Amino acid sequence: MVKRDANHSRPHSERTAALSRRCFLGHAGAGLGSIALYDLLDGSLAQAAEPAGADLGVLQTPHHRARAKRVIFLFMAGAPSQIECFDHKPDLVRLHGTEAPDSIMGTQRLSTMVKGQTTFPLVAPIAPLSQRGASGAWISDLLPHMGSVIDEFTIIKSMYTEQVNHDPAIKFIQSGFQLAGRPSMGSWVHYGLGSDNADLPSFIVMSSRGVGPGQNINSEIWSSGFLPSHHGGVLFRPGDDPVLYVGNPDGISSEARGRAIDAIVDLARAQHEQTGNTEILSKITQYEMAYRMQSSVPEATDVGDEPDHVLELYGESVHTPGSFARNCLLARRLAEREVKFVQLYHNAWDHHSGHPVFHPVSMREVDQATAGLIQDLKQRGLLEDTLVVWGAEFGRTCFAQGELVGENWGRDHHPGCFTYLMAGGGVKRGYSHGETDDLSYNVVKDPVHVHDLQATMMHALGIDHERLTFRYQGRDFRVTDVHGRVVHELFA
Repeated sequence: MVKRDANHSRPHSERTAALSRRCFLGHAGAGLGSIALYDLLDGSLAQAAEPAGADLGVLQTPHHRARAKRVIFLFMAGAPSQIECFDHKPDLVRLHGTEAPDSIMGTQRLSTMVKGQTTFPLVAPIAPLSQRGASGAWISDLLPHMGSVIDEFTIIKSMYTEQVNHDPAIKFIQSGFQLAGRPSMGSWVHYGLGSDNADLPSFIVMSSRGVGPGQNINSEIWSSGFLPSHHGGVLFRPGDDPVLYVGNPDGISSEARGRAIDAIVDLARAQHEQTGNTEILSKITQYEMAYRMQSSVPEATDVGDEPDHVLELYGESVHTPGSFARNCLLARRLAEREVKFVQLYHNAWDHHSGHPVFHPVSMREVDQATAGLIQDLKQRGLLEDTLVVWGAEFGRTCFAQGELVGENWGRDHHPGCFTYLMAGGGVKRGYSHGETDDLSYNVVKDPVHVHDLQATMMHALGIDHERLTFRYQGRDFRVTDVHGRVVHELFA
């Protein structure tokens, strides 16, 4: 077994006695600088990285009563069209093919991909939207399964962002900043609240690839940023080896691997005593977690014990490792095992051309599995304290990209309005929040900024987004930067 000694330092007298005069003089300047730096940082880095006993996070207890214990974030990378999916606009049907009015065209930032266009024809949704459930929420006929559980959702129709291109917009949703280097939301949650399962990472990431054009998804968007590295997301891959480098090489037993990790940890602690580098403590935490994951990950990802009636909830593709459906099922299994933040990316939605062909395919790829996840969580009593979030980095334009001919047209990026869904975790059931104009181009009621969404998700977990901070480069950072308000209207 890996050692659990939480006391990583010898007494000060022993440490100083072990230093030679030359060593002392060689390190004195750096030591004084470190003291000053530690004072500047208020000791937060060492506190955040120090592994000790139960992982309660830096908060120890939430700021207020939590409505959710965990989050499952279903991220539709590439951006679905809110017009196709949830935002019913009869005027787009009536005005299909006519020029977008000047009264709206000057109100939003356009991407460079349409700035050369001379005409901007309005486009009706590719399939009708119908009212479903007791709430009468509008949803595409191409999303029948999600329509069957629509009353479980709060629908936010008034989301908006400033980012008009995929890479900065995805980073902005995930970390609160458009450039790489900031901690992702899952990392902030782990940093603040710790973990409820010592044998699995608190922040787990899975990615699926759809048929349609997608975006570059990489570890920058689930990085720990300037937080200690053990707060970063752990990527689960499809197949028999979900986490790289966790399994033992051929001929190496678990006992031998355990002894090797014990030796590495001892050396790392000795190095930490000499250097004071707190990132070494993060590496110790990661080594120990990797060792425990040798048994916990295979158990969590083996769906062989799932009964047929559960598998049927998610659809036929649940049998395909790496599919969105399989990842949704794994997300439920991880929720059962008290993983705090599960991030699923479905990379398929960037339809700048061939929109009538690709968008229905992408909708079908996620429809049944999304609904199945909601049903599965609910029947197990997990939905009430699991916040499920469904959305993307921005929306899509009401006008066509390219000529409106046949099936070659697309919809361009649109930061001005898009739709998010939330279920469970204390949010209202069957509730619609916010409105857009008659062409789904501008928010006209109850706007919700990306930072507001982040603040609201944190609030559901019992975190005051203004008080969970980390001192870095001389100032306190938080996931919402200096912005964000909790949208209390979303909660029951």
